[in-house]
Amino acid sequence: MKRSVFFQPSDGWVGDLIPFEKDGEFRLFYLHEDRSDPKPGTSWNLVTTKDLTQFEDHGVSLHHGSETDLDFNAYTGSIITDGSGVHHLFYTGQNPRNPGPDGVPLQLVMHATSSDGMETWQKHPELTFGAPDGYESGDWRDPFVFWDDSKSQWRMLLAARHSTGPERRRGVIAQCVSTDLMTWQHTEPFWDPRRYITHECPDVFSWGDWWYMVYSEFSESFTTRYRMSKSPDGPWTVPALDSIDGRAFYASKTAERDGRRFFFGWIASKEGNADQGPWQWAGTMSVLEALQNPDGTLGFLFADELVESFWDDVPVSLAGSLPALLHVPDGYTAMVSDEEMPQQFYAKAVIDIAANTTECGLLLRSSDDGDRSYVLRLEPKRGRLVFDRWPRTITGDAQWHVSGDVPFDIELERPCDLTPGEHTLEVIVDGDICVAVVDRQVALSTRIYDLTAGRIGVFAGEGTATVTELEIRQRTDN
Repeated sequence: MKRSVFFQPSDGWVGDLIPFEKDGEFRLFYLHEDRSDPKPGTSWNLVTTKDLTQFEDHGVSLHHGSETDLDFNAYTGSIITDGSGVHHLFYTGQNPRNPGPDGVPLQLVMHATSSDGMETWQKHPELTFGAPDGYESGDWRDPFVFWDDSKSQWRMLLAARHSTGPERRRGVIAQCVSTDLMTWQHTEPFWDPRRYITHECPDVFSWGDWWYMVYSEFSESFTTRYRMSKSPDGPWTVPALDSIDGRAFYASKTAERDGRRFFFGWIASKEGNADQGPWQWAGTMSVLEALQNPDGTLGFLFADELVESFWDDVPVSLAGSLPALLHVPDGYTAMVSDEEMPQQFYAKAVIDIAANTTECGLLLRSSDDGDRSYVLRLEPKRGRLVFDRWPRTITGDAQWHVSGDVPFDIELERPCDLTPGEHTLEVIVDGDICVAVVDRQVALSTRIYDLTAGRIGVFAGEGTATVTELEIRQRTDN
């Protein structure tokens, strides 16, 4: 049996991740989602990995509280190490039975410590604190703590909301400071753009001359975004492409190892395990590596370790036709493999796109004629990668009863530079998960439920594209 590319526990789903690197190993704490009814409390579980390709599940690490405790749900936070080697875990405590003055359950910052290398945690309920005046008491979560050497203090960032102002623009990253990690003083906001409902799972790190602020929002898109600055105090600037991935990859937080920065998030599942199902909270863990470009902006790609774990070549008939010229000035053409692809594989296509080409890309789990498939479509005229599928929704019995006016899955659009010339499209498919990367810069993750098997193909529409390379690899059976 081939090991899974993307971690998911056997008894639930992966929610928000809290990554921590120690001695070369990533300790990936996460909110364990159990969709049983009645809904149980939420704990932090732990999975570890040294190579980003094999994961060990350790089960519960931080237990949630009882039905009467403030932390019946132990939600997102962060872990840091003090000067004496003690690990401090800050997390969000919430209990639906503990409403605030507005009737919304209180969210509270809570604290636990470990002196045995994070094997066990001792909670410190006496150190619990909530939102000060001026902030909504039901939005005071996801504490992220980091040391600011220039100010000789610890800084805690929180996903919060002002208690007044336009309802959908009250989001603020609030801030508290401390010198001992035990007592915290509220101070001016870390970031106050008055733009989003809230900024979940804040994360801040420095890399070279730049500081980066990461957060997730659900006001305009369910997505993780980042900002850049030369100082942890801002001003924060917006990069040309400020999102990490699309709709399916959420709540990603970061960890560094050997000068490399990784973003750990979850790919959402869909209700009913169907392409048309609504997105759900939590899903399957996924990791993207960040690449720092010369101008300080970030690109996102598969880690080399992950790509290299696919080393068995998969023979494909299309490879014998390369280079393949797809020249259709005012039409459409596709080439589809003779072979069906395995359930788990890595594919890499290099496509030379001529000027004024409308579209080209890859067909996944395709029928032999290329008409029924998932589609990773590069659209140079619009400067984007989109995820599409055919058939789309069938709305009736007539020929025209199809969602032909839906151009693609609109939440799965990724802007990218597709100027004429060669571009590389990589994709990993594993069961119902598909992740694509363009030019080691732009990532797009999604679920693929309805089409469970099929071939791989290349296509072009209204223009010219030459496929110069196509390789497909799989993992060896363990």
